[in-house]
Amino acid sequence: MRVRLPLTAATTAALLLVTVTGATPAPADRNPDGTPLVKVSQGDPYAKCTIGARSPDSVVYPGTEVEPYLSVDPRDPKRVVTVFQQDRWNDGAARGLAASWSADGETFHRSTLPFSLCAPGGADYERASDPWVSTGPDGTVYASGEGVDFTKSTRSALLTATSRDGGRTWQNLTTTHVDEQPFFNDKPSLTADPIREGTAYQVWDRLDNDPPGPGGIDGPGYISLTRDGGRTWSEARRFVDTSAVPNTQTIGHLIVVDRRTGTLYDFFDMITVADDLTTVLDAHYAMVTSTDAGATWSSPVTVARDTAVPEVDPNDPTKPLRAASTLPSPAVDPGTGTLYMAYEGADFSGGAFNSVQLVRSTDGGRTWGSPELISPDGVPAFSPSIAVDERGTVALTYYDLRFLEPGDTTTLPTAYQLATLPHGNPRLQTERRISRVFDWLQAPFAGGYFLGDYQGLVADGKGVRAVLTETHSGAPQNRTDVYTGSFRTG
Repeated sequence: MRVRLPLTAATTAALLLVTVTGATPAPADRNPDGTPLVKVSQGDPYAKCTIGARSPDSVVYPGTEVEPYLSVDPRDPKRVVTVFQQDRWNDGAARGLAASWSADGETFHRSTLPFSLCAPGGADYERASDPWVSTGPDGTVYASGEGVDFTKSTRSALLTATSRDGGRTWQNLTTTHVDEQPFFNDKPSLTADPIREGTAYQVWDRLDNDPPGPGGIDGPGYISLTRDGGRTWSEARRFVDTSAVPNTQTIGHLIVVDRRTGTLYDFFDMITVADDLTTVLDAHYAMVTSTDAGATWSSPVTVARDTAVPEVDPNDPTKPLRAASTLPSPAVDPGTGTLYMAYEGADFSGGAFNSVQLVRSTDGGRTWGSPELISPDGVPAFSPSIAVDERGTVALTYYDLRFLEPGDTTTLPTAYQLATLPHGNPRLQTERRISRVFDWLQAPFAGGYFLGDYQGLVADGKGVRAVLTETHSGAPQNRTDVYTGSFRTG
């Protein structure tokens, strides 16, 4: 969620829940290469919900869907589940999280995720954020998110649910961890183990602002895992320590698994600030490794410097954008075990703006190469997602601003691009646009014009499947929608 609100230890609660589903078939635009983009967000299941206003200044954006992620069934890549925020608030999180599922990869149907009070039978939280989804080798779909309160309490909780019917219904709603002030849980992700049936990992950063004020920040990485298909989750525990360096936090934890060896790799950003909490002293991406299914973890290894600069409209820097700065997107080649990490950085612009950069390791993460530029030179680019297909082709998606004309301060023409690198070779890179050109400034405003802190990309057998957010102009009650498409990579 990236809301820096310090929000206490608690117990794990297990609830049982089934959601109400609605059919939402919706082939939408066609993207530039003729492949259908399918709109997966149809209607607003939380339109009548009045819960969650934090203050008189709180603004909810009805009909908005942002920050999507997705998963495909490894047994049948046409079985797709996407998740996203529904009805974003300007001051943190959304009315709830929603899902959309398909059995054929083309027609999608809506279901609600039980992570907030706006959802039918949902968890006891006013808002929800940070949707994530992953599918295990047996077809079990695991969804996670964050429940937050702003009025009746200052709680933040990590929540999970599972589906055994491809996303139609959700059960085993579980609070894996909950805190109140001065702690706040942030940016959770969830990974189903691709070779261990019934096993999945939820990871996040737990911010400690005790005592409040300068000099009090600590943000270690936490993990909870299930070995029984999401019916129960382990007690949350610290697995990346930040106590040795004052005012240090992690963010963006995400696990990828080498299917050949079963090795787990957790990637994250590590940020150290001065006592005034405004000056960054050090920021770098790092990773830790587990060879025993998450029981123990290595010490952190540096992957790359975090050189990202503030995300802004380049023609009007007073207009902040909000994308994937500080959040790594890792992947592992299923055939060779080569590790990749994509991220926003300013190495190739002299610190002027962010581009999409890529680093790789061929020795299990012990050493990492220098950054490579993936997005076009001279063009601001944001929110990279990465996947590697069965042939070893590396695919990356990202937003960029190549269509922005000098002097245009009223619109921000934006489009989503797909780059492919056979065997990760940048000399063989090709690129194509896979979305409409849309105006980013029509997005809801939440700490910046907000399409989501991340988008999604996964390998789906014959290539990759992307999920992304687009805006609509002149539609204040429907500013954004979520789309998906499947693309060949060779």
